[in-house]
This record gives sequence, C-alpha cells and structure tokens, in this order.
Amino acid sequence: MKLITPTFYKSFACIAGDCPDSCCQGWEVDADEESLSFYKTLSGSLRDKIDNVLDKDEFGNTIFRLADNKRCPFLNRENLCDMHIAIGGEHTPYTCRTFPRFINDFGGTREMGISFSCPVASEIMWNLEEDFGFVSEINSLPPSLNDIDAELYFNLLSYRKKAYSIVQDKKLSINKRLLQLLDYASELQKELDNYRENASDVSFFDLFNNPEVINQQWVEKVKNHNITPVFPKDKVCENIAMYFLFRYFLTAVYDSDVLSKVKMAVIGVLIPAYFGNDAWTIHLWSKETEHSDVNMERYKFELKNNIHLSVKELKKHLV
Repeated sequence: MKLITPTFYKSFACIAGDCPDSCCQGWEVDADEESLSFYKTLSGSLRDKIDNVLDKDEFGNTIFRLADNKRCPFLNRENLCDMHIAIGGEHTPYTCRTFPRFINDFGGTREMGISFSCPVASEIMWNLEEDFGFVSEINSLPPSLNDIDAELYFNLLSYRKKAYSIVQDKKLSINKRLLQLLDYASELQKELDNYRENASDVSFFDLFNNPEVINQQWVEKVKNHNITPVFPKDKVCENIAMYFLFRYFLTAVYDSDVLSKVKMAVIGVLIPAYFGNDAWTIHLWSKETEHSDVNMERYKFELKNNIHLSVKELKKHLV
C-alpha cells in the first residue's frame, strides 16, 4: 500500500501526562471488537474494572463509561493511562492507539495525518514555517477493499492538487486565495452534483454552538466572538486550509460533494479569526466538532444546506 503523510507527521510525539487538554477526558471512547476480544483473555482487577465500566451509547456502540469530570476511568491522577501501563499501548482501544492521527484509505493508497484536536499537533501545524507538503512511502499493508468510483477518485486527486496550488500561491493575500478557492470549488461542484444552499437559516455564529459540549471553554469563545474577523498571519491561515483540504477533499469520492469540503477549509481559517487568534482556539473547535459524531453530522448538514454558509455569504467574511 502507498502511504502519504504530511512532511511533519513523524515529528509528532505525545506528551502524555503533561498535556494541557488530555485526549483521555471530555469524550467517550469506543471499545472496538478486537480490543474487547483481548480483554476477555484477562483476569484479575484490571479485567474486573474493564467489565464494570463497559456501557452502551445511544447508538448501540460499546464504550467505556466516563468517570467524574468526564475523565476516562483508566486515567490516573498523573494523567497517565492505567490500562497502557498494565498491558501496553498496543492493547488499548483503537481510538486511543491512533489518536490524534486520522486515516483515510482509498484502495491502494492510505493517507494519514494529525488532527488539530490534539494541542501538540495544533501547535505543530499552527507554527509550521515550511510549506505544508507531503511524503509517500510503500508499506506491506494490502490494499483496502472498496467500491469507490476510480475515475472520480483520480479526478479528485487532480482537483485537490489544483486546490493546494491556489491556497499556497503566496503572490496573493490569503483572503484572495480563499475567494479564488471558493470560485474554483463552485465550478467543480456544478460538474459533479446538484447543490442546495437554502434549507437551513441558523445564524452564522449560532452554527458554532454545538449540541454536544465537550469543553466549556469553546462555549465561552463562541459567546465572546469578534464582531469582525482578525485573521492570523497568512502562513498560519495557509496551513489551516491545507489541513482541511488534505483531510477531507478526497472524501468527496463518497458523496460527490467537493464544495462542502472546500467550505471547511475556508471556515477553518475563520475560526481563529473570529474566536481567538491562537492554536488553542482551533484545537478546541476540532475537539468539539471533528471528534463528536453528533456535532460533526450537524456540521456537515449545515455546510451543504445553510444559507449563511453559502459561497456568496462566506465571501463576505473574506473581503
């Protein structure tokens, strides 16, 4: 399999107990089938604790029931994982083993990156001075089974390459690049599928009041938002837009919705411009939205349907 990662991918390292916003608190962790099978082979106090905290969420998924202050039941006072200490990181749930990495498989190609939801990853991408570039390597993993449209996939690869070049065109201000990006995506969308932008009229700032709250700090940031946007420096905005294009653009192979993926890149830049000009702000947004099924599904709906997130309205935030 061909593996594609950002050039800075291998520089990420978890800081464990020193993390200012541990990934082991705030959200529920799914217990995947492979991990559950292994836990059945255990005995003693750890097995008892695992059995006592397993639960079902509203979707029927098996999860670890959170302790006080929304902490994982295995997160100890030193903010270290007792399960990791006892049986090794390779036997923790899949989510724990991979976070903050995301994985997108497209047949013989796998794309992996790190998410803004991790404070360390957020700082890396926020402060990246070199271009947000990529490296590829060949590993021994077999291709993933899929039913994607090969022609659409390869077209999207070409379209994304063009989108990258627009975002990284340093001859233009970031605002002009994003305006150009929206126009480009609008034309692409006309070729792919119909697109409606008037089925929801939730106001722009109310869109960021997620139904599932993970960290109250985000609620306060939305409440105290800037009236007019204060953009970070162009390089930071460029990095943010590139992250969203890399993570989401090719997933249009499943729904032919390129425009929503590009809107995410533009809104990604608007997040620190309105809610706080630092890596912490976009970290909070990412943890609230990208890692909550409830919040993310709502966000995807609004991206495609909300009149205040139409291309016409988004452009008003960039001029």
